[in-house]
Amino acid sequence: MINIKEIKSVKLTPFTRMSASIYGILGFIGAVVMLLALIIVQAAGVIPELGQFNLVTGFGIPLIVLLPIGAFFSTIVTTFFSVMLYNLLVPRLGGVKLEMEGSVVENIPVISFSLILSTIGAVWAFIVGLVLAAVISPIFSLLGAISTMPEAANITANLTASGATLPTGAGIGAAEAIVSLVLIIGLPILAFVFGFIWNALFAVFYNYLVSRVAKIQLEFDQITGSLHELKTIPVLPTALAVALVFTLLGLISGLLSGNYGEFISNFILYFIETALIALLYNYLAPKIGSVKLNLE
Repeated sequence: MINIKEIKSVKLTPFTRMSASIYGILGFIGAVVMLLALIIVQAAGVIPELGQFNLVTGFGIPLIVLLPIGAFFSTIVTTFFSVMLYNLLVPRLGGVKLEMEGSVVENIPVISFSLILSTIGAVWAFIVGLVLAAVISPIFSLLGAISTMPEAANITANLTASGATLPTGAGIGAAEAIVSLVLIIGLPILAFVFGFIWNALFAVFYNYLVSRVAKIQLEFDQITGSLHELKTIPVLPTALAVALVFTLLGLISGLLSGNYGEFISNFILYFIETALIALLYNYLAPKIGSVKLNLE
């Protein structure tokens, strides 16, 4: 029997702790892979222009420390804020719904899935745009100040004689306003539109194509009332399902970008990543606590 489960809220601390731990370990694994690659490059002398510079000690060993730490703390920030946004938006937009039979995700309702995820992406885009607008504002102010200097008049006269023009203070101010509007308003709109399309395609591909081959599995246990915990994630079926969805998405983006091999790399990378995430989750859940969420 298929039951529709809506994720009404996600407990902040357990989800953030688990996500940061997983991506910290993935960061360490990635750093080890990069270190091995640098050792091979160094030993083979592939880049003789480096001379006596040691890639292993110069880049490889620092990465072993910096990459896991960076992944851990950046995941704390992004996950905590994203989950907080999710919990705030659910009463207004509705949460992600999953049509489940036992632990198997049979279907992902497209609109609910796409709407809230694309909205969270748009909020992140607004924050990024706001920060970028604040960063470029002093640059435009400096350019405006330079354009009013006496020396600028001589440069303008020379450029005018050659048929070129130098932007005036008013022109620079108008450019700043346009760029700021694009970053603060245009970027979130684009993030929402493209995010909605991308997430909708994910759900559609899963529902109508991928679920015929493999299905995501999530084993929930009820704690009390609507509060559930994610006990385990079956590795192979979940990794295969996610990888196949991103293979189809990679096929589309590859056709648009001209990178016709993207779907192959998508399958390999997302299968490995999803399998590692599931394995790490199943290992860490009994030790640091499982993800807890309210399902109705």
